[in-house]
Amino acid sequence: MTHPSPDRLFLDFQGAVAGRYSLERELGRGGMGVVYLAREVRLDRSVAIKLLPPSKASDPKLRERFLREARTAAKLSHPNIIPIHAVEEIGGFVFFAMAYVEGETLTERVRRRGPLAPSEASRVLRDVAWALAYAHGQGVIHRDVKPDNILLENSGRVLVADFGIASIVAGASGLSTGEVVGTPEFMSPEQALGEAVDGRSDLYSLGIVGYFAFSGTLPFEAEKATEVLAKQVTEPVPLLGTVAPLVPRRLAQAIDRCLAKDREERPDGPAVLADQLGHALEQRRDLPVALRAFVKHDARLDGSGVLLWPFIMLVATPIAGMLTQSVAVGFVTLVSGYTLVPLGVLINRARKLLNAGFGHSDIGVAFKAEIDRTREERAYGLGYGGGPSMLERVLRWIGGIGTGTAMVTLAVMNAIEPLGAFTLMTTFAWTLTIGVGSGMGALIMLQRRRDVDAEFWGRFWTGRFGRWLFGVARMFTSAKAVPASLTHRPTELALGMAAEQLYDTLPKETRQQLRELPDVVHRLEQDAQRMRARLEELQEALSDVGQRGTPGTPDPAIGARHDRIVADLSAERDLVQQRLKDAVAALETIRLNLLRLHAGTGSVRSLTTDLGLAREVARSISAQVEGFREVEEAL
Repeated sequence: MTHPSPDRLFLDFQGAVAGRYSLERELGRGGMGVVYLAREVRLDRSVAIKLLPPSKASDPKLRERFLREARTAAKLSHPNIIPIHAVEEIGGFVFFAMAYVEGETLTERVRRRGPLAPSEASRVLRDVAWALAYAHGQGVIHRDVKPDNILLENSGRVLVADFGIASIVAGASGLSTGEVVGTPEFMSPEQALGEAVDGRSDLYSLGIVGYFAFSGTLPFEAEKATEVLAKQVTEPVPLLGTVAPLVPRRLAQAIDRCLAKDREERPDGPAVLADQLGHALEQRRDLPVALRAFVKHDARLDGSGVLLWPFIMLVATPIAGMLTQSVAVGFVTLVSGYTLVPLGVLINRARKLLNAGFGHSDIGVAFKAEIDRTREERAYGLGYGGGPSMLERVLRWIGGIGTGTAMVTLAVMNAIEPLGAFTLMTTFAWTLTIGVGSGMGALIMLQRRRDVDAEFWGRFWTGRFGRWLFGVARMFTSAKAVPASLTHRPTELALGMAAEQLYDTLPKETRQQLRELPDVVHRLEQDAQRMRARLEELQEALSDVGQRGTPGTPDPAIGARHDRIVADLSAERDLVQQRLKDAVAALETIRLNLLRLHAGTGSVRSLTTDLGLAREVARSISAQVEGFREVEEAL
């Protein structure tokens, strides 16, 4: 790769720093400086040097400001902030030397590859939020957070650069007013108005960076900077989910909250945002290998064996009949081959998962994670949000009409004269062909955007029959199998699994006395999961209401209605949270009493009493769930 010939500034600057730095080439230019790649002679390392152009260095105020802010940034020491090695004045040149990053800016990454995957974008934003949280803790506000100032190392590390217009926070009120600095496309409303800024202003800018990373576009663009600034102040930012529907809802809502016009409605600080992003990353982490293999392969009856087995049975059945000279033996062979053998295969695969330390409670979480992942991948491949396309809807509609018409025609065919019957037969054939053909087309399109196989096997394994298969498999499982420590499972599932394992190792007569325990534990697990899902929905609803709230609205009726909605949601959230605690506490009590029973310090009678109390908890939760359902149906 060739580089342009050095200009006069390059040559003059090289002459001034000769013996200390060896300039290689210009990396870029900005409003407050020129950046060069150089070698630091004494330490023999690559550095990036940012030089204040002589035309600006001749202004004492600009010169002093450049030096002051460079020294401020040099005091910051954080893994996600580019370190500044030296701030110097040599021969009329004012510059600072910082670490050189082998990689690219976030802008270059998105322009080259398009929007980042949700997991990658979340990690980048989390690391930037960590860096800003540290800087804010040191009293430094960046004021120019943008993709050009976020560097992605080849090793994957994220670094924040260019605290070039950063300033020390002036007391609790933030920076002094009246000065507009920053990049218009990433500037907060208060910054655009020249008002005092604080850490929440950086959060707004980081929100736009997130918007850009997830969607590949900017919320506000215009030919003139003043037009962009006007939009930053007056126009609401479009919700991220409307422009990037593949972004998980929680991540989109976290970005939307950063982009509130009123800084009071933004998160309390970058550390809070980093925690939210980190939690989202934790929830979307990869499944353990054993669970991943199960949901992708072992849980399904597919592959070459499924294709070959019917032909094998067609050959084996007559051979068995001829060898025994019995039609009954041949029939039994056929039925057994098509029922007992597949059951044996599935039981053996469940046993394998149990031996790896996982249980039936884990597969629901695993299938949900797999289905969400494949839905996201297929939606990305199709280029839209994952819902049915217009063509799929039309094919589904034609398929339903065609098949329905064919069935009606078949039902009345015998009551018509022969000539009419022939006409109806033709109608039946054509409508059935069109209906089935359209239905198959709609099914193919459905399979393109959703993993129908995973959804079917997920329902199969999490249902009653799948639970029964795991129960049978447990009888052939090594007693040494323990819960896998790498499993990411909710507390209620971990407690339920531990209780079931303790129950299975009790003497047969004790298990007979406590035969209702597995059903009670399973019901509590399901109830706790329902409460946990409802709690997440309510928390998201409260966040949305808070974000779209109407504080200070001139209409008292609207304000009162908003407050009433918040109060109702908060009350329901508290009730659901208490029900979740009750269910988990009941599971914990059962587990502890099982442990006492194993240790010889507990009694079956005590455990029976606890099971009765647990059933009461389950009944109260079921009543509340039924209340939710009635309210939703009424709405």
